[in-house]
Amino acid sequence: MFNPLVDSFDNISTADLEAKIVDLQRKYFMTSNPQVHQQMSAILDMYIAEARGRRAKAMQKDIENPESGLDKLINIS
Repeated sequence: MFNPLVDSFDNISTADLEAKIVDLQRKYFMTSNPQVHQQMSAILDMYIAEARGRRAKAMQKDIENPESGLDKLINIS
């Protein structure tokens, strides 16, 4: 999906991405203009898709490398 109002996600941290999602959702419900809703919805979908992709990559990384999980934090002795 491409929107000229959205910059690349490469320079945005995950925390900033989540903050933008929350802020845009708040602004979405503040307006009653259907055209603005449509544009905001498209941008929200892009942000949410990027956040899901980052979470999926992090989960896959944890699955592939189980040594970096909680196993080292639990000491049974």
